[in-house]
Amino acid sequence: MTDGFDMYGGMTGALLGREGAWAFVRDFAACWERPLAPGDGWDEGEVDAAERRLGVRLPAALREAYGLFGRRDDLTRNHDMLLPPEELYVDDDGGVLVYQVENQGCAYWGVLLKDLEQDDPPTVTRLDGLGAQWEPWEARLSVACVAMVMSEFVLLDEGPTDYLELEEGTDLGRAFRRLPDVGRETRWFTGPDVLMREIAGEFVNVRARTGAALDTVREAVPGDWLEG
Repeated sequence: MTDGFDMYGGMTGALLGREGAWAFVRDFAACWERPLAPGDGWDEGEVDAAERRLGVRLPAALREAYGLFGRRDDLTRNHDMLLPPEELYVDDDGGVLVYQVENQGCAYWGVLLKDLEQDDPPTVTRLDGLGAQWEPWEARLSVACVAMVMSEFVLLDEGPTDYLELEEGTDLGRAFRRLPDVGRETRWFTGPDVLMREIAGEFVNVRARTGAALDTVREAVPGDWLEG
């Protein structure tokens, strides 16, 4: 819990459906950065124009995400990019509506065209490379948005943040609370005023509210910290 925000409970609720996911995003933004406000999302006319251009109906979850926080670059475009409505496109080879792109164009996230009729459809991802195929990502688009918001925030450059390549056998769960899993091969941990993202057991990104809180992570997890 951080300043009254129960991260574990919020993420648990986010996994249950869209309402829980958007409640989590609101609470997360208010706790860690700044509250969502009018103007943080795209208006319906801009989303409608994207639908007319593409000739498809966007899932309710994607329309809601755009309307709620689609313009918040700190939550959607710090590292990878949630495409603005006018840049959404269809990958015809895979039959996928692409909504997010890695910052160097090495990975993509989308929804199969056949699933667009669902309000909160499953998502897919593809890594660039010879013979790359679309593979399952999150079972619901709203959960994929939660993973996006958390990942984009923890990778912000400004503020107390650090990176560590983990030594074999390091168990962050010994000192920090593990949160519900969102994102492939990703584990999330939290502690007083800190949020941590571990990828494939190989490295961890940390964002803290204060320098002192970040120091507690460095002390608890030995290794060659990038900034420490």
